[in-house]
Amino acid sequence: MSKDGVVTQLLAAHRNGDEGAVDELFQVVYDELKESAKRELYFRNPGSTMNPTGLVHEAYLKLFDRTDNEWENRAHFFGVTSRAMRQILVDYARKWRAQKRGGSDVRNNVTMIDASRIAGDDARPMDILDLDRALHRLEELNPRFARIVECRFFANMTTIETAEALQVAERTVTRDWIKAKSLLYMMFTEEDA
Repeated sequence: MSKDGVVTQLLAAHRNGDEGAVDELFQVVYDELKESAKRELYFRNPGSTMNPTGLVHEAYLKLFDRTDNEWENRAHFFGVTSRAMRQILVDYARKWRAQKRGGSDVRNNVTMIDASRIAGDDARPMDILDLDRALHRLEELNPRFARIVECRFFANMTTIETAEALQVAERTVTRDWIKAKSLLYMMFTEEDA
């Protein structure tokens, strides 16, 4: 059975009340989650205390400390995981900023992301709080665009995986990804003006 099939089978077992399935699922997806976390933290300030292992474990706790985890398949699970990682990074950045005096003067100590992955090669690095605000604005315009950005950017999901997670056609994901990046680019350049 493929890894995708194993993950989907373990999610179904968990949904049916098999408590052991959670531990087995975590072992199966751990390396993939850790790689995703490494990508997310790559552009963080080197002095940061958040690390990939910590991010994965916090995401795990956030995901399995709920009663409404009705994941349909692997893609849906990783889509939800991408949102959990985003929320953790945003919460971490907010706490970091709140602990420091000077508010925006500590911007360089907050989670920095590579905005070029979304907004083009000439985009400046920005902190995750800027991206979170932009994603909230994007979600007001088009919720699916925001979910596609979460899947593609935070979970580094492929077009196929994103389409499966959102239950839309691959062409829709491709088209909406381009539109979402364009809208975010405009939002980022508005801030610079």
